[in-house]
Amino acid sequence: MSDNNPPSKSSKPKIISVKKRKTYLRMLRSIVVAVILIVAILIVLQLFGINVSSMLAGVGIASIIIGFALQDAMKDIFRGLEIVSDNYYDIGDVIKFNENVGQVLSINLRTTKIQDINTMNIVSIANRNINQVEVVTGYIYLSAPLPLRIKPAGADLVMKEIADKIQELPNVTSVISQGVTSITNSSLNYQLQITCDPMNQLQTRRDSLGVIVSVLASHKILLPYNQLDIHTKK
Repeated sequence: MSDNNPPSKSSKPKIISVKKRKTYLRMLRSIVVAVILIVAILIVLQLFGINVSSMLAGVGIASIIIGFALQDAMKDIFRGLEIVSDNYYDIGDVIKFNENVGQVLSINLRTTKIQDINTMNIVSIANRNINQVEVVTGYIYLSAPLPLRIKPAGADLVMKEIADKIQELPNVTSVISQGVTSITNSSLNYQLQITCDPMNQLQTRRDSLGVIVSVLASHKILLPYNQLDIHTKK
């Protein structure tokens, strides 16, 4: 069996468990590092003769000033904890932020890092922007336009052939023909639901469109287009 094949349904719970464990470990490590850093700073201050106890006692006013200065940082930290506790996404998931689509590499207290699947660049997302993040599910919806004159039985055969060929593509899990979803002046638009590996979604979309064009051409079906009749007076 090829290594490019997507994981079976029975292996998905195990994969999800591994992804969650990685997420929790990364977040726990961030928290531990932050705590150790704070304790280390306090110890160093104490060694230099600074009365840490009295300093902490008078931290009330200072905390208000620092609170305003670190407002965004605190938002990032609380949002980071929310991402993990509410399972917004885990390490290994594919997410979209603005124009960037990539796999989650790490989730820290303040940032989420992804690797963009188009540029391979590492993109850092502030956790406070979670409301602008979309989880990519791996579903692709494509329309196959067939001419109005085609008979229903013939259309079903063409769509079955398209679905079978797309099913053979790497990283495709399933293909479902959902029937006619729209009718235009020149075509009946049959919709396909394709499930694939989110990391290969763009390439799978391109390959699937190629299959549609190839199958239609093999049946000598021209892609429908709008025609304009012009009548002139003699």
